[in-house]
Amino acid sequence: MSKRDDRLFVERRDQGDYAIRRPDSERASDVRPTQAEAIERAREMDHSEILVERVRHTDRGKPDKWRKP
Repeated sequence: MSKRDDRLFVERRDQGDYAIRRPDSERASDVRPTQAEAIERAREMDHSEILVERVRHTDRGKPDKWRKP
């Protein structure tokens, strides 16, 4: 029996909005216009871990890294 992956990823799309995805999914579970709204929606979906794509350069990371909200 395989363990279910309860992570959700919030990532910026080319259109400028934010997708909420499960690992290895082809389609987004939901799409929201802002990162804050996407994080809020991901929390409502009741998953154990949410990871957010970093979208700007900071002293803690670059855009290609993931962070917890």
